[in-house]
Amino acid sequence: MEQMTVRDIVTATGGRLLCGDESQPVVHIGINSKEVQRGELFVPLVGEKVDAHRFIGMAFEAGAGAVLTSKHDEMEDVHPWIRVEDTKKALQAVGAYYRDRLTLPLIGITGSVGKTTTREMVATALSAGFKVYKTPGNKNSQVGVPITLSEITSEDEIGVLELGMSMPGEMSVIARIARVDMAVITNVGVAHIELLGSQENIYQEKLKIQDGLKDGGILLLNGDDPMLKDTLARDGCRTIYYGTGEHCDYRAEHIRLKDGYPVFEAVHGEKRALVSLKIMGAHHVGNAMAALAAADLYGVDMQAAAEKLQEFTGYLGRQQVYVRDGITIIDDTYNASPVSMKASLQVLASMEKAVRRIAVLADMKELGPDEERFHKEIGEWLSDQPVDVVFTLGELSRNIEAGKECRHFSGEDLSGLSEALEELLVYGDCVLLKGSRSMKLDQVAKRLVPCIADN
Repeated sequence: MEQMTVRDIVTATGGRLLCGDESQPVVHIGINSKEVQRGELFVPLVGEKVDAHRFIGMAFEAGAGAVLTSKHDEMEDVHPWIRVEDTKKALQAVGAYYRDRLTLPLIGITGSVGKTTTREMVATALSAGFKVYKTPGNKNSQVGVPITLSEITSEDEIGVLELGMSMPGEMSVIARIARVDMAVITNVGVAHIELLGSQENIYQEKLKIQDGLKDGGILLLNGDDPMLKDTLARDGCRTIYYGTGEHCDYRAEHIRLKDGYPVFEAVHGEKRALVSLKIMGAHHVGNAMAALAAADLYGVDMQAAAEKLQEFTGYLGRQQVYVRDGITIIDDTYNASPVSMKASLQVLASMEKAVRRIAVLADMKELGPDEERFHKEIGEWLSDQPVDVVFTLGELSRNIEAGKECRHFSGEDLSGLSEALEELLVYGDCVLLKGSRSMKLDQVAKRLVPCIADN
């Protein structure tokens, strides 16, 4: 956060300074008293179980420079205390205020599946021509986005923001704070359908990213997604499609897998670029095309952007490939949905050199009343795939019956699953681990590949 003072925070929030120096600089925003940075504004959020106002003293001891409060009306202290009605809304107001000061273009990315990988790939492609700021970690929520915006500096030339949502109305709030110049929607799936009710509701919620899309902005859509291929941007904005279909403005052609890694040609009008990715799976072709489209639209040479994409190798828990004692382990334990699980199983099926292909599949969460059906459909689809052994973890995954050698483990039996895998695996095997984050399959991955725990 640059050139912000306590006075600016008071102005942004419409709050009241209870005590302290209004000219004091504010250099960061934080919400965790255990991770306080010196000189930061500590924002005590009020949750269902914990009210962080109780940690204000701890935050000041750790070096916080100022604090918001909705619980105090009077205070005498050397530190600035700013009285607001709602600390979360005040945090969002600070983010929007800081956004007003930024002049660099911002790209916002949302979608049911692949938005984090797409964010990383867009940032990588743009780095061929810009100094890029991107959302750190998973700070993509109503709380995370304002903090993310506040960390952009005058040295950054373009920003790539991930915008997440899990409940009705959330996307509109985030979009109005971020006010992006380009909005990217990767797809519309069934993640969070438990809270949003239907895929149509998810679609409508994703489109609310346009609530903050600037006039003259671009809505960049996955033209291969059934619910997005005919979608048009709001009035005053442009619609551009990426994908593999003939109607896509940015199109991938001649797609093939080389040892599981996609190779293809990116085409836009007369422009062509050869692309060779270092992350496995044909489903990443779409993510790469979104990145190349964004880069080209901001004036980056498409071939230079394609060459930059070769530097992206993914990150922990998302299709990371390890080889130990001749056994290939694909760690895709970060999260799961029906679309991403099929994509990961296709990666497993593409491992031509594997003696045996073994799938370890855990429950997919937040799928609503049709959760059992979604798991059964995975099993039906898997029955035609070249997978030799299936292990499942959790009660929902018992519905994955693929007509193959299959063993089931309760959701708490991570040790039993790990031991069974270690007894089964031999030289030449390839094993995929895939499930929702709450199923803790990452612990099994770390047991199979101890070095993961050090990353």
